[in-house]
Amino acid sequence: KENYSSVPVKDMVTMVDLGAKKCIPCKMMAPILEKLGKEYKGKAAIIFIDVWKDKSQAGRFGVRAIPTQIFFDKTGKEVYRHVGFMAEDAIVKQLEKMGVGRPTGKKS
Repeated sequence: KENYSSVPVKDMVTMVDLGAKKCIPCKMMAPILEKLGKEYKGKAAIIFIDVWKDKSQAGRFGVRAIPTQIFFDKTGKEVYRHVGFMAEDAIVKQLEKMGVGRPTGKKS
């Protein structure tokens, strides 16, 4: 089991995707999260938690359906929650709203 006690990440905008490696929309999101995780490294934390493997996290974050994306501000306060597949541009827009611009030179 991984330790998710540092989620949301202190002093950093954090997006947590709670899903499962085997759910279809979650699978569709995996490459997006991987890409954005690299792009936003050091600017925002993009974290995936498999709630089928670690059911306690579903309860902790109040997840009723997967995938669920939760965005936390720098203070660790939840500011936005989305249920279902979330497209890359929607994630980028939400991060921008929270003051994290897309790193320059990166285009989707």
